[in-house]
Amino acid sequence: MKKYISSIFLLFTCVMFSQELIVKESIYNPSNNINDGVVKLEVDGGTPPYQYKWSNQNTPLSANQATNLIEGLPYTVTITDAKGLQVTKVYKVPTEAITEFFNGVMTPAVSALGSVLFWDPFAAIGIYDPVVYADVKRIGIPGWSPDTKDKFILKQWLKPEGQKVKKGDDIAIISKSNGTTETITTPVSGQLKYLAKEGGVIYNSENTEHVIEQGAHFLAEVKYDEPVVITHPNGDPQQKAIPFIVIWLVIGAIFFTLRMGFINFRGFRHSIDLAKGKYDDPDAPGQVTHFQALATAVSGTVGLGNIAGVGVAVSLGGAGATFWMIVCGLLGMSSKFVECTLGVKYRNILPDGRVFGGPMNYLRYGLEKRNLKGLGKALAGLFAVLAVGASFGGGNMFQANQSFEQLSGQFPALQGNGFWFGVITAILVGVVIIGGINSIANVTGRVVPIMASIYILAALTVIIINIENIGPAFAAIVDGAFSPSALKGGVIGVLIVGFQRAAFSNEAGVGSAAIAHSTAKTNHPPSEGFVALMEPFIDTVVVCTLTALVLIFTGMHEVEGMAGAQLTSDAFGSVLSWFPYVLALAVFLFAFSTMISWSYYGMRAWTYLFGKSKKVEFVYKMLFLVFVVVGASVSLGAVLDFSDMMILAMSFPNIIGLYLMSGEVKRDLDDYLVKLKANMLYKKKGKA
Repeated sequence: MKKYISSIFLLFTCVMFSQELIVKESIYNPSNNINDGVVKLEVDGGTPPYQYKWSNQNTPLSANQATNLIEGLPYTVTITDAKGLQVTKVYKVPTEAITEFFNGVMTPAVSALGSVLFWDPFAAIGIYDPVVYADVKRIGIPGWSPDTKDKFILKQWLKPEGQKVKKGDDIAIISKSNGTTETITTPVSGQLKYLAKEGGVIYNSENTEHVIEQGAHFLAEVKYDEPVVITHPNGDPQQKAIPFIVIWLVIGAIFFTLRMGFINFRGFRHSIDLAKGKYDDPDAPGQVTHFQALATAVSGTVGLGNIAGVGVAVSLGGAGATFWMIVCGLLGMSSKFVECTLGVKYRNILPDGRVFGGPMNYLRYGLEKRNLKGLGKALAGLFAVLAVGASFGGGNMFQANQSFEQLSGQFPALQGNGFWFGVITAILVGVVIIGGINSIANVTGRVVPIMASIYILAALTVIIINIENIGPAFAAIVDGAFSPSALKGGVIGVLIVGFQRAAFSNEAGVGSAAIAHSTAKTNHPPSEGFVALMEPFIDTVVVCTLTALVLIFTGMHEVEGMAGAQLTSDAFGSVLSWFPYVLALAVFLFAFSTMISWSYYGMRAWTYLFGKSKKVEFVYKMLFLVFVVVGASVSLGAVLDFSDMMILAMSFPNIIGLYLMSGEVKRDLDDYLVKLKANMLYKKKGKA
């Protein structure tokens, strides 16, 4: 009897044991490079096949191996067998290099800051659902890409329009220009709709309208019975949030546009006169001319965002994102006017001629004038801390890092020599910034016009060569702005992508430019506000828009899965084969000018915190140059992301102050316009 019971118990144990999922893991850290961790799983027991739900969104549900993991971070995976049996495991790839350690520590910090900057208040209170749904599945030419050179004709429909089709059904036969045919099957079930006529051309690479039109290569679409959630490879729903930081910047820009009586439009002509030097008073207090202040501020914003960022925006939001990018750029002109007017009004000029101005001054002393001394000191201190962090990160390491990647991509001899690239760049930056704002302004006053001219001329060349595409291109922009597909997130999704790119690129409302403009020679603060409103116009309405038009005119806006800078480079290269090399050098110039401008922004924030002596300034400059080398020679991942986010975070204290002082700026503006109309302002002789 005992033997019988023991046999039953043993059999029961074996059956139960076979039901358990036994997981054996292999964890690899193949190199000292960041973000290359690997976790590989072997599963026994249960009933195959197994599904792997990783917390890493880029790992497919079918993959038993997760790659490109961040070292030092925990990753969760839930394994489910065919009968629903589950087991959850947590794994961490150990850090071995100091860069991996810093990257792993900073990633949660990036997530925390991002949860504030990119928090979606509308989704939080239930106004709308941020999850991306597809109501239709569009069926395209198999193997098609924007580089495809062929003509495709819809030879025959195999299913009538409006009929319910099932996944795998043959729906059409298409033919190529060489006479070969191919049968098209539907990848999903639903109601069939024709997008091409039987016997008609689906796509012809020699037809410019087809090249420009978004989705010209689709021949049919299948409407789902119920909208389908679009997911990441790991099964998590994709979301198109409306980031709080974008709302914060855009609502501020709209408010200042209305409060200042559309100064962005009615003040544009006068801003050009000021930048041309028509009202430059050589005896006015300050250190640099209106144009030099403008060039310094523009050099701080025109950079990688105009090249890589626009490529990302257009690939995510389609051609329609360009329209909303322009709208946001025009609104941002008013924010620049307000902050730079205040930057000059509350500046402090020392006996040795050095100027200390910007948000630190007007937040502290402007709010103190309104009996808000405590709030003013808190906002000014917060702004200064964020500005120092942003100058070392987004204005320094990020620029050095990305410019090295771009140059080494075009010039292979540079690969592996990031340290020496950083040393040489630091020397070049040091030669400029040791001389202070006058030296910075002299360099940016020369470099910015040259680099902007090269880029603009190249973009115009691409556009002129493809000038026959102008009609389809602008049709694609308008159609994409007001009637985009659900896959692009609808009108709201495209609008947000466009606004986000513009707001991140021109930094209107961030307050950084007010530091540069506070050094301008002028007796009238609003005059510098007028000059400053040209920045978003140059940065976004001109440079960003030209980048977007190059992508659209060349059809590169249809490319998926390519990095932004590479997308832009390929778009130029498709017309001007030699231009990617010039673009790589232009990226370096963009990054170089951004670094020297941000060195000044960071230094003024640093001196606000630690004192105004030249020794304090020198310590900051040396630290800044060290970070140039670090940025170029080391991949810092999340460290760069965090410090880049600090630039956006600067807008929180800044815009609060701008709201509170907007009435004061409006009164100063009205007084200035009265003097302008009465011809009471200094004007150079011979300047009519």
